[in-house]
Amino acid sequence: MTAIRRNRWRERSTPARQGPPPPPGHIPPAHAEPATARAWRRRAVTATGIGGAGLLGISLSTKAGSPQFYLLTMGLAGTWAAGALSSGPLPLGSAQGPGNARLVVMPVLTGAGAFGLFYSAARLARRIPPLNRAISSVLDYADDGSTALVLLTACANGVAEELFFRGALWSVVEESHPLVKTTLAYAATTAATRNPALVLAGTATSVLFGLQRRTSGGILAPALTHLTWSLLMLRYLPPLFQTSRRAEITRC
Repeated sequence: MTAIRRNRWRERSTPARQGPPPPPGHIPPAHAEPATARAWRRRAVTATGIGGAGLLGISLSTKAGSPQFYLLTMGLAGTWAAGALSSGPLPLGSAQGPGNARLVVMPVLTGAGAFGLFYSAARLARRIPPLNRAISSVLDYADDGSTALVLLTACANGVAEELFFRGALWSVVEESHPLVKTTLAYAATTAATRNPALVLAGTATSVLFGLQRRTSGGILAPALTHLTWSLLMLRYLPPLFQTSRRAEITRC
């Protein structure tokens, strides 16, 4: 057998080389899905967004510490999570592989850093009466009622929001400026509360979480940062505004 024939025989007998296999848990982008799957994802995201915004507005109009507040906020978390998970597969991100502990630690440190910036901004906001009142009205929900239930609902909603906004919604709009579109959607949702402090905080954190989603390729990093930020805010922000809230009660 000549050298040319041997080479041809090897080409026919050797399977075609393919690229490296995708990492465990890899999910193809939503724009690569069939048209029916993309249409279902869009419908699920639209319905969930409308329902979630409505529930958020209603939940923060109830009395702080009341059973209705906890039922509505847990229902809100369930709405975000169920809508996101039913829309289709969601990418966990680059931290899903083994040996990536740093990619889990960094989001936690980012959440702590974000809290530091927000805490500094909150100290300035105390001197601005409209923002002082807006923040104090939200912190009433952290002070009144069960601390355990407040932490539970905050953690549940933090994770559920990331499943929806940086998961399902991001997948729908990822072909065209997903960071801008998810931030605008988050700001519009928090506007249902009619609280300027929440709208400002929601817009700023949405940019941060969106950058993490874009960098990591999934929802794990923004979810960890969101959880860290929320827990630190609930722990350290209420004491900062206790004096101003007591003054408001005294004047009333």
